[in-house]
Order: sequence, then C-alpha cells, then structure tokens
Amino acid sequence: MCLFPSKTYERESIEKWFKSNHKTCPKTRQPLEHLQLAPNCALRNLIAEWCVNNNFKLPKIYSSCQETTPTENQEEIPSLVESLSSINLEHQRKAVKRIRMLSKENSENRVLVAENGGIPPLVQILSYPDSKIKEHAVTALLNLSIDEANKKLISKEGAIPAIIEVLENGSIVAKENSAAALFSLSMIDENKEVVGMSNGIPALVNLLQNGTVRGKKDAATALFSLSLNHANKERAIKAGIVTALLQLLKDRNLGMIDEALSILLLLVLNPEGRHEVGQLSFIETLVEFTREGTPKNKECAASVLLELCSSNSSFTLAALQFGVYEHLIEIKESGTNRAQRKANAILDLIKRSEQI
Repeated sequence: MCLFPSKTYERESIEKWFKSNHKTCPKTRQPLEHLQLAPNCALRNLIAEWCVNNNFKLPKIYSSCQETTPTENQEEIPSLVESLSSINLEHQRKAVKRIRMLSKENSENRVLVAENGGIPPLVQILSYPDSKIKEHAVTALLNLSIDEANKKLISKEGAIPAIIEVLENGSIVAKENSAAALFSLSMIDENKEVVGMSNGIPALVNLLQNGTVRGKKDAATALFSLSLNHANKERAIKAGIVTALLQLLKDRNLGMIDEALSILLLLVLNPEGRHEVGQLSFIETLVEFTREGTPKNKECAASVLLELCSSNSSFTLAALQFGVYEHLIEIKESGTNRAQRKANAILDLIKRSEQI
C-alpha cells in the first residue's frame, strides 16, 4: 500500500501501525497529513510479473473476501466476456468491473480472459464516453498485461492510443492506472516507440507534474522505462519533463528524489538533455544532494554530475562554484561503492581540467 509521502508498506503492517495510534510515517517519522492508503499497482504488477517469469507462486493470503475457485472462473469468465459486447450498458459495466477484479486475483484468470476473447472488447470500451466504465476497462487491461502473452495481445489490438486518451481525459484513478498500464506494456521494446509516436509522453509528463502522489509515481515509472528509447528522451525533453523533475527534487516530502535523479541520468545521455539539465538551478540542486542527500541520493546525483562534467567543462566549473569539491571528497571516503567510483571520476576530471 502507498502512503504519503509515497512510501510503500505491506497492508497488514501499516494498518496495525495506525491502530496503535501512530500518525507518523514509520520510516521517516514525519507527521502525516492524512491516513489514507492507496494500492501500489505498479509495484504489485512488477512482483506478479517477476513471479510469472520465474515460476514462483506467492503464498495464498486468506481474508474474509475469498477468491473464487478456478472451476467457478472457468464457467463465469466466458459469460462475462460475452456481456462485454452486450447492447445493455449496465450489463457491460458489471462485466467490466467483475473482470477487473478477477484479473487482479491470479494468472489463471488473466489467461482465461484472454483465451475467451476478452481483450478486444475491453479495448473498444476504452473509447466509451462513460468515465467509470473506462476506468474499469483500463484497470482490467493493466491487470491482464501482467501476463507476457497478454502484453502482446493488448498491443496488437491497438490499445496504446486508447489508453493514452484515458490518461489525458479519464478520472484520477483511470489516469493513474493508464500510466501503470503504459509502463507494463513498455516492457516490450517496440511498444516504447508506439507510446512515443502516439503522443503519450506529454500526457505522462503532465501527470508527473500535476497528478496525485500515486499518479506521479506511476508516471515516473513509465517515463523511466520509455526514456530508455532514444527518441523518447527527446520527446520527454520537449514535453517539459526537466521542469517537472526539478519540482520533484525540490519537494522532498514526495519521496521521489531517486526516481527523479534516475530519469535525469537517462536524459543527460542526450545532448539536448544535457543542455536542459545543465542550467545553473539544476547544478546547484545536484550539488545540494551530494552534500545532504541519502547515500542513494548522493550516488544518483554524482552519476548525473559525472555525465554533465564529462561533456562540458563549464558544468564542472559551475559545480565547483557551488562547493561540490568538498562533498565529493566525503563521498569518496564514505559513499556507496558506486558513488565512490563516480566521485573519483569527477575528481579526476577536475584535476585534468585544472579548475582547482
């Protein structure tokens, strides 16, 4: 479960924490503005996908709301899929909602929905004007996409442009789940280009900038994956991602420093990205993280700085003016192994450029 400031906890443990009259974040001890929880769909789907790929079965967790048996599902799912094409909107709505729930339960259900032809009508429903049925449909597709074969089927049906439309105009939950679905589908390399060419990057950047905490998380995860594609780096930069990332770095309560720095590290591999990230405000912010960030923050910030300084000595000079040298010495002595390597490399660049 996700909790402000964007930390993820096991549901039973965090609920027990709240029942003990705690009103702070268990990790940071910061006071919480509210105690509302939201499922971390992106993380859950990653875990489920890993389990499928590694033939690992999660232990069954029993609750008062028990899952249906495989036999029941084999009888129910074909009927539900048939109802997806009903002329009665209410029948469609109930069927989509039920498929959304069943596809979340286990891999067997996801296979059954696909085998019974459920993916094409779900994609068609994404174009309906009814916002709630679109939310159920895009979430069902997100759940179905955990299965590797389903990713290909969903993509083949031309779902990506329709998912992007929901990302642009859907409900808050629909936007969040659309971003998570695009991330899941982007695990197939050719889909990264399809998302980019379908104008999905600006919509994700908008969610990164203006979405809920969970929406920002889902957008960041999707944008990181999509930015592994060279053309998408340029699209993200043109869409204003650098400004959005700077906002994330400045608002530390969001807990998205590492995510923002990881995306920046991909962007600075692009000349235009280096130009955008190399602005003075960003250099100063990166230097601040080498001074007072977490060990992981320092590692990521040093990695971004190394890419910048390797490409242009003016970035090295700017970093020195903001006092990076002392912080690099500290990282060299006590940082993570990777951070130490990055700090050493920057220090070598400084020596070679004779800036000190």
